[in-house]
Amino acid sequence: MNDQTPQAASGHDPDAERNARHQARMARKKAIVDAAIASATERRGVLLVNTGNGKGKSSAAFGVVARALGHGLKVGVVQFVKGRSDTGEEAFFRRQPEVSWHVMGDGFTWDTQNRAQDMASARAGWEQACAFLRNPDIGLVVLDELNIVLKYGYVDLEMILDELYARPAHQHVIITGRGAPQALMEAADTVTDMGVVKHAFKAGIAAQAGLEF
Repeated sequence: MNDQTPQAASGHDPDAERNARHQARMARKKAIVDAAIASATERRGVLLVNTGNGKGKSSAAFGVVARALGHGLKVGVVQFVKGRSDTGEEAFFRRQPEVSWHVMGDGFTWDTQNRAQDMASARAGWEQACAFLRNPDIGLVVLDELNIVLKYGYVDLEMILDELYARPAHQHVIITGRGAPQALMEAADTVTDMGVVKHAFKAGIAAQAGLEF
């Protein structure tokens, strides 16, 4: 009795052929990736912009804060617009001696309804941001929701760009918020536009501690 499958009996093994094609494809891909890595020799501070209507712009930035701390960098965080001080990320990172955290906003603009107050708070936040951007000991600066400040014209964009260009050469900066202006995106090294597919809030699910704040 012959227990061999027809493929085995004929010497044809589709899995072996598929594995061989996969290996060849990955070898070609590795060569391309290795060449790209070898050509990326410049090391300097990088400007990242997280924008778009999707969730996760600030959360992504705070993930990089954790990464930076793991490599021994000092971090400065300025939160524009946001006024609450009960977020999980603030509670955690304030316990880290390498992090300087400043909540400089008064809350959502539709809650404050006070343009003069919002503008004054934004400008005070920018002064703190400048202190970080001029400090060579700070390896990473996070300017959370700065794009909202720019959208409303509370702080001059050209002034901000000047400070970003003049910062210490090794310093990384992450700017978050919807509606990043085109000039800022052009100045950035990395821009991520986060889109929204679904959001729990639209289904009537409230913001919850540990996930949303």
